[in-house]
Amino acid sequence: MSIQTLQGVWWKKVDPAEKLWIGIALVWCLVLFAMMPLWHFTGKQNPSFETYRTTALAYQAKVDAYVEKNKVGEDKGVPVVAAKPGEDVYMLGRMWSWYPVLKFKKGETYRLHLSSMDLLHGFSLFPLNLNFMVLPGYEYVLTVTPTEAGEVFAVCNEFCGIGHHTMVGKIIVE
Repeated sequence: MSIQTLQGVWWKKVDPAEKLWIGIALVWCLVLFAMMPLWHFTGKQNPSFETYRTTALAYQAKVDAYVEKNKVGEDKGVPVVAAKPGEDVYMLGRMWSWYPVLKFKKGETYRLHLSSMDLLHGFSLFPLNLNFMVLPGYEYVLTVTPTEAGEVFAVCNEFCGIGHHTMVGKIIVE
């Protein structure tokens, strides 16, 4: 038995209610499409950041010079560095620590430079919802403005080896 084509007009005209719902769906798709780039610039999500190529030795030298210039104390053997408002601030990740401890002032803006010395690390600030992947060979620059005083903890959220659970850094906001 073969399939035969139907003779004449076999379909029904689109009902006005169907046209209305098709129009609503099309408008909704266009609104969502427009919201993606708009929300990138106006939303309160992770900000865009700058990225530069670097080497572990070059970045380590920047961090060491920054720590030597701005060290104000120690916290469990890790240098505490007081950042000046508007200044470039340097922090590095390596097995299994974030270095150094940073001290910020509430309401001031800083440019936080991040890089990894060895492996892929995840930089996650708690209790804020700020998450970044930190890869070796790249220097990431984040613009940060603390809004509340207290201690904020930087946690590695990418498994980086046997001491991963101990990779916690600290940012003190005064």
